Amino acid sequence: MPQIKISKMKKIIVSIFLLTVASSHSQELNLPVFTQYLADNPFVISSTFAGIGDNLRIRANGLTQWVGIKDAPDNQSIYADFRIADQSGVGISVYNDKNGYTSQTGAKASFAHHIILDYYSKQYLSFGLSYNINTFKIDVSELDPIDFDPAITDNRFTSNNNFDVGLLYRNKGFYLSFNASNILNKNIDKFTLNEPNLLRNYQVYSGYVFRSKNYNRSEIEPSVYYQLFASDGRSSTDLNIKFRKYDRNDDYYWGGLSYRFLNDQIGKPLNIGPMAGLKKSGFYLGYSYQMTLNELSPYNSGTHVVTIGFDFLAGISNCPCTQSPVHD
Repeated sequence: MPQIKISKMKKIIVSIFLLTVASSHSQELNLPVFTQYLADNPFVISSTFAGIGDNLRIRANGLTQWVGIKDAPDNQSIYADFRIADQSGVGISVYNDKNGYTSQTGAKASFAHHIILDYYSKQYLSFGLSYNINTFKIDVSELDPIDFDPAITDNRFTSNNNFDVGLLYRNKGFYLSFNASNILNKNIDKFTLNEPNLLRNYQVYSGYVFRSKNYNRSEIEPSVYYQLFASDGRSSTDLNIKFRKYDRNDDYYWGGLSYRFLNDQIGKPLNIGPMAGLKKSGFYLGYSYQMTLNELSPYNSGTHVVTIGFDFLAGISNCPCTQSPVHD
């Protein structure tokens, strides 16, 4: 009987490892995006948002997934974007992602240009382009040669260069963004026999900001985020709702809720959880908790995301197409 229990436990451990390896390969299709973009940082999703804010904006995110499972995914990232002219913006992001015995690091440089379609009705169209470089590594030093090929004695390492393109339309409180990531096919590096070379994925992000018209300024913002992976046709959707409350100095606090599901399983959410944060004198702090509702839910306490940020150089442009939505 003890031997049977050990064998079963061994299978569970091997299964979790294979899951993390598979997850890491899927990360090359799309970096792990949970709720970072909802921490007043849509630049996480698309380069088209670079330079739209009213200042130089920096956001640092720490994401810990599946807390309670050893060697579960862990991610750190920094995003910064700012204007370089009245109607253009640039941004940069770097990240480090560890998933079991695999790790991935990368950087992205972005450019966006914002066009005024109609000054009086406040309609704007933005174009974005990003250059990405990602490195992917498997650390084989911890692998058990009984379960894996003993001929593999060195770490596996590869890098990939790619591009993202995007469009963003804004009309007063409404916004609609389309982004295509990793538009080039990847060179196969023989990690696995069936490794995908089609890394392309698509994201649509849309929402509307309802603003109060009295002196007690507040906002309600419902939004939806859709992802489609070209390699296997998988897709998912986030349904979000946020509330912001401002004071006389344009500082604010906010709270919200996010609900993520696979589009062929609408009634079976992958993650659901609350969010909250505040901004005070250019300092930003946000927290999000996502409850995992899949087969791993009995073994972990969910996913936690902490965001710390700073906003500098307020009002560096008078162009309306790049002003903060607060002043629209």
